[in-house]
Amino acid sequence: MNRRRFLQETFCFSAAALGGGSGSLASAEETAGRYFLAIGDFGFGDENQEAVASAMKRFVEDAGSPPDGLWLLGDNFYSKMEGGLSSKRWQSGFEEMYPASHFPGPCRAVLGNHDYHDSPNGETVQLAYAAAHPGTRWTLPAKWYRVDYPAPEAPLVTFLCLDSNLRSVSGYPDLRSGRFQASLTQAEEAAQMAWFQAELAKPRIAPFLAVVAHHPVYSNGSHGDTRGLVKNWEPLLRQHGVHFYFCGHDHDLQHLEFKGHPTSFVISGAGGAKARELKQSERGPFSRGEIHGFSEWRIEPGRFIVRHYDVNRKLLHAFEKSPAGAIRLLE
Repeated sequence: MNRRRFLQETFCFSAAALGGGSGSLASAEETAGRYFLAIGDFGFGDENQEAVASAMKRFVEDAGSPPDGLWLLGDNFYSKMEGGLSSKRWQSGFEEMYPASHFPGPCRAVLGNHDYHDSPNGETVQLAYAAAHPGTRWTLPAKWYRVDYPAPEAPLVTFLCLDSNLRSVSGYPDLRSGRFQASLTQAEEAAQMAWFQAELAKPRIAPFLAVVAHHPVYSNGSHGDTRGLVKNWEPLLRQHGVHFYFCGHDHDLQHLEFKGHPTSFVISGAGGAKARELKQSERGPFSRGEIHGFSEWRIEPGRFIVRHYDVNRKLLHAFEKSPAGAIRLLE
């Protein structure tokens, strides 16, 4: 199948055909089990970030138990971070914005383009923060890393966390200065790709396999598809049957499926940055622009559930996926 045909042939989803239920805030029975919350593109420190953070805190209170972690999908800090490791924004924009009272588990991060571009060596500062502040929940051990959840010996899901700031993706010339923007180096790109391929080739223990990064492979949002990732990463997702690709970058909420493709593409970039309109909407089953909100990932032995919520905690979209790849809409 050629790429153009692949992009045109989307799944035609309907709740009735797939046995979906009613759409509302998930019930206590539905939210049993282990779960994470996820946001991307949030780090402005303004009222929009605060509104999404407050919505997540209320969600946790209603759930009756905290999440096992908070996933930070990049663009964690916009604009210059004065003071670097000692910047006051670490407290106001992270530690206090997402307090341990509601988010006690690891807050696992990946790096976005603004994390590289807005502050000199901004990505280095984010990598060094945990070592300089023992006891923090901020978790970014490397530019790329693996998480076996809940335990390496008996995982339900393996997360492969990547740095999507390839030179072709993020290393473009600045419009004002003409200088090339910071990104992965050629050597880092090669090392990450070798690591990624080696991890995918390992015997799979967990029922689910997910990739987490900042830039989307495919997106209906304002940035559209990321050609560098379509070229370099998409064939590997397909070849190795990756269940999910989680990301941000586009300031919206999406869930895309393509006929014959094993991977569900899920975008959660509505964490606080300026909401944007969609570029297209015919690819589905779900895309919503001009909105702020967050996502829930709930993992059980026989299913992985993804839900998108708006800033008022209204359930916008939900689906579940089995280890064999079967998808069912829940709204």
